[in-house]
Amino acid sequence: MTDDAVGDAPTANIDRRALALWMDAQGMPGEGELPELSTMGGGASNLIVELVRGGRHFVMRRPPPDIAADRQSTIVREQRILEALGRTEVPHARLFGTCTDESIAGSWFFVTEFVDGFSVMQTRSWPPPFDDDLEVRSGLAYELIRGIAELSKVDWSAVGLTDLGRPDGFHERQADRWAGHMEKVKFREVPGFDEAGAWLRGRSPRNYTPGIMHGDYQFANVMFRHDAPASLAAIIDWEMGTIGDPLLDLAWVLMSWPNADEDRTQRGSTDYGGMPDREDLMAYYEQASGRSTEEFDYYLVLSRYKMAAVLEQGYSRWVAGTSRNPIHEYFGDIVLEQAARAAELAASLS
Repeated sequence: MTDDAVGDAPTANIDRRALALWMDAQGMPGEGELPELSTMGGGASNLIVELVRGGRHFVMRRPPPDIAADRQSTIVREQRILEALGRTEVPHARLFGTCTDESIAGSWFFVTEFVDGFSVMQTRSWPPPFDDDLEVRSGLAYELIRGIAELSKVDWSAVGLTDLGRPDGFHERQADRWAGHMEKVKFREVPGFDEAGAWLRGRSPRNYTPGIMHGDYQFANVMFRHDAPASLAAIIDWEMGTIGDPLLDLAWVLMSWPNADEDRTQRGSTDYGGMPDREDLMAYYEQASGRSTEEFDYYLVLSRYKMAAVLEQGYSRWVAGTSRNPIHEYFGDIVLEQAARAAELAASLS
């Protein structure tokens, strides 16, 4: 560590002088100045550092120190998507550059503009005026759905993402893909997971039109502007983005979404009071995207199946003591719930 490095995670091992030179090479404001660094937190996969230089604020996104080396490639995946979205109307943070030189920050990273808005992961509750005005709050849900509706309409070939994923045979691969993912991390029995996978094999939607999908779309991975009416400022956290079936993003949002006649008490960071029902959001998505939700139950089974596999990885690392991210501790019960619900829905459709 040099004298210009900062010693507390997630800013640990960042060489400010080397970072300043890299920022200069990207043509970023404040040429020659050392950036000021501060921790902004992070989600389950990557860490976020705020950079201030030349009177401007920027955001660095980087893997945590305990991440596997081969996972750093997700930084490049995110960079490619953000770069492509620069040619679209999809709300996102402007990308300044990506760095794979680990001598600067101890890992790969990319830097974007600082988005002026709020994330429920930062506020932990709805801020004013969305805290007590339920009519205004309902707009957040429609804006959330508008984001993936706009994303689903992007011509992924025209923006240079033809090799981001493999859209042909996408659904035929899903059951085996997530079963293989689960097998690598599984350390306990997860009731219902195998049954849901067996139901998915050999099934695929009749009407499938490939598009860009976020892969982990939810309130936690978007930012809204501060004032009413609700307005989506940016979709963030693109490490699971691919070319696949955009309807999976809708199912990912709605698989645990409570209707007005269900329990809407605080769920994690989200208060669903005043929010539209699932059917209202599905209808809005159809109108905004031009895609049908006729086979939506299939997507719900697949989303819950995938959720169980994805979260079991973080939970297994927490149990093994190889993860220091406290979010992972809470994944354990969610895995069991989603696997059971996937199997239950699959059985009802057989």
